[in-house]
Amino acid sequence: MRRETQNILLVLLGGALLKISFSGLYLRYVQKSLLPLLIAAGVIMIGLALFAIVQDIRRGKAASEDDHEHSHSSRSTWLMLLPVLAVFLISPPALGGDVVNSAADTNQTQRSRNLLGELPSGDVIPLSMTEFVTRTAWDESGTLDGRRVKLTGFLLRAEGDTFVARLAISCCAADARPLKVRVTGDVPSLPDEQWVEVTGQVVPKSASEKNSWVPSFTVESFTPVPEPVEPYES
Repeated sequence: MRRETQNILLVLLGGALLKISFSGLYLRYVQKSLLPLLIAAGVIMIGLALFAIVQDIRRGKAASEDDHEHSHSSRSTWLMLLPVLAVFLISPPALGGDVVNSAADTNQTQRSRNLLGELPSGDVIPLSMTEFVTRTAWDESGTLDGRRVKLTGFLLRAEGDTFVARLAISCCAADARPLKVRVTGDVPSLPDEQWVEVTGQVVPKSASEKNSWVPSFTVESFTPVPEPVEPYES
């Protein structure tokens, strides 16, 4: 690969990282805590490219391969730019219903019962999907029974049932794990993957190993909402 091409790729890759970092699009790929590393990587890439360009200018010429090698490699080299251009020109959506439906296992809880803690007070308790499904799977004391809970996720329909679902990540979208709750009651005719806030109560002991720890949730209210800035839970 020619030095000029290497430098262009570094500038574009670094620019792409900075673009998704400062625009907030990085939250569709990685956790919020990784933002400083993304910014640092982008700055370093651009800095290395600029340093190499200055060095080449000072030498009066850039290093290059012979014409025969360039004629065979230039096409495949420039194809490397396509993913970078896609980041600049296209905003891929966050992972959604396809991932939840294709997952072999759902509601893969990762907390032990001694870390659940006490529920907050109040008429309606806002809970993350992760905490809600973890409690329904592990909390044998039934602290959620009879409590009104508010959940945020996207609608998903499968095999005649309606679910509120969300994806949780440990590091990045590549390790996303699905979380879902089967909703019952008066379900409005909203499209799949519409983000909603739902208020209601868990059906006691509805989550079991037989149904992959997917609890049932009796809905009292549905409110369509925009997709959150952070679509994934962590």
